[in-house]
Amino acid sequence: MRKIQFSGRSPVVVTAADLVPGPAQLLVRTELAGVHLGLVRMLQRDGGPDGGEIVGTVVAAGPDLADWVGKRVGGVVFEGAYAEYALAAPQLMSEIPAGVNAADALTLVRGGVIALGLLQTARFVAGESVLVTGAASGVGHLAVQLARALGAVRVIAAVGSLDKAEFLRGCGADEVVTYADAWTERVDVVLDGVGGDVAQRCVDILGPHGRLIAFSAFGGSIDAGSLLGDLKTVGGFSMGLLSRTRADLLENWRVELWNLLACGLIRPRHTIFPLDEMDAALELIETRGNRGRVAVRIA
Repeated sequence: MRKIQFSGRSPVVVTAADLVPGPAQLLVRTELAGVHLGLVRMLQRDGGPDGGEIVGTVVAAGPDLADWVGKRVGGVVFEGAYAEYALAAPQLMSEIPAGVNAADALTLVRGGVIALGLLQTARFVAGESVLVTGAASGVGHLAVQLARALGAVRVIAAVGSLDKAEFLRGCGADEVVTYADAWTERVDVVLDGVGGDVAQRCVDILGPHGRLIAFSAFGGSIDAGSLLGDLKTVGGFSMGLLSRTRADLLENWRVELWNLLACGLIRPRHTIFPLDEMDAALELIETRGNRGRVAVRIA
């Protein structure tokens, strides 16, 4: 089979041995694999594992998992995502409904679940206002769309550059701001995928009873005193914990996403590269030039 082999920052397509699923594994023939910021960071450090989201078809399975064979699935693998075949744990895979194309499925199967989960964790209700940072990302652009689809009265998208403004207005944003702008408008909910110095700014623009949900790996410091007067709250979001403890909840969110997609209320955006252009896909992520999900086509 063909696969990407990473040597530092440089990806090369090589031939590798065929894979055989173990007793608790699925063998998935991969159609698409997502390229994400976490992969870029790992490659910058030490050429770490090549895990990520995939979409494909189960072609073989362990003896007790035969009913998976033939199903089209999407989910996360912790290594071998960028190969023609991948070994997957069934608990991390979800069946894709008929008629959903691979690119839409890849964009929603994890990023969509995170975006919807952020709004659920924030206890968002129709009629509230929402600000999303990192709004043009694979998760961010879906959070903008979902906030609009679920009844937000106003959606503000925060990005590094206004050259993404048209894209985000097309996703449903009422206003697009940059991190260099002064943020003065109060909102009910902030979904922060940027962190760092932006975290406190997100707290500062919350109105009374406002909620900030942080999901950035960059962390950030918040003055606890700034929460008190307006009864603001700050929470976090972890797909890892929910995958281990509430897989049923994640699956319910996926069902809701498939329904929203079928009704035309959300439209995932994506940029797809051929496998031998992995370097270009990584550069797009690294330079923050992406609009929506980035992926490479394997099959």
